Parts: sequence; C-alpha cells; structure tokens
Amino acid sequence: MSSASETIVVGKVGAPYGVKGWVKIIAYTDEMNGIFDYSPWLVGSGEKSQEYQIEQWRKHNKGIVAKLEGVDGRDAADRLKNLDIRIRPEQLPELEDGAFYWRELVGMRVINQNGYDLGKVQDLFETGSNDVLVVKANINDAFGRKERMIPYLEEQVVVQVDKDNNTIKVDWEPDF
Repeated sequence: MSSASETIVVGKVGAPYGVKGWVKIIAYTDEMNGIFDYSPWLVGSGEKSQEYQIEQWRKHNKGIVAKLEGVDGRDAADRLKNLDIRIRPEQLPELEDGAFYWRELVGMRVINQNGYDLGKVQDLFETGSNDVLVVKANINDAFGRKERMIPYLEEQVVVQVDKDNNTIKVDWEPDF
C-alpha cells in the first residue's frame, strides 16, 4: 500500500471489458496511450492503493483497455472500477533545465518585479494559446483581490522561477 499524497494521478480505471479481467482505461496523459509509459501503477482511492503491473494493453475503438497482473476475472476487474491510477514522482521523466512540472509550481509565492507579493499559485490550467497561473491572493491584499489569473508566458510575464526560494517572479501589476 502507498500514500496517495506522495503520488500523481495519471488516469482512472473504467468499467470491466470482457470476462477475463480486462478494464477500460481513462487516461489523463497528453496522449491517451502515454499512460502506459509508466509502470507500475498504484490503483486505489483516498490514501490507499495497490501496485499493479500492466500485463497487456491495446487500443479499442476510441479508447484503450488493459489487463493488469493478478486481475483475472470480470468480478476482480469490477472491483477496480472508478479507482485512480497513480504513479510515483520518480517515474516521471527528467525535464530540461528551466522546465517544470505544474505540480512543482503549485504553492509557490508569486512576486512582481516591484516586490509586491501577489499570493500563492493555487492551480494552473491550459488555454488555447498559453497556460495560466491561478494565484490565490493574500488575505489582506491591498487591491482587494481574492484571486489573480496570470498568463504563464516565459520572458514576457514570468521572469524567473526560483525553486530554491519557492518563488515565481512576474512582470505583472497587482491591480490588473
């Protein structure tokens, strides 16, 4: 068993597929079959999960299905339905210098070039043209903001990401 707080959700187990233990897979990876680049999987919900190796997988219609080791019938497959598929952080590929996983940016303090503390990164999301930092403003924000949406545009808006000091320096006005 593994703690969910130390892991990353990369998908979810769907409904059983057939009677031999196969399951449909809902992948959260950029490419649907990219979920199979990670093994083993930690399958579970809440704080508890069990490790599974991928025995086989294949595309099926517009989705994907997999056979996990030790899951040998429809009833066993049904017990996994709707459970998260997680991986350990060390299973992620190494990134180039200056590149970051979104999860590394969450919780970082965002400070503008004048030294104003805009708040902490609460979330990120993708738009058609760029990623966006969702920054939860400080309780006593001088501009009355509760939240700021700051485009993640390197060199234009995001000036520096300092992992050591857990800060992101931005060219962004606090009243915008």
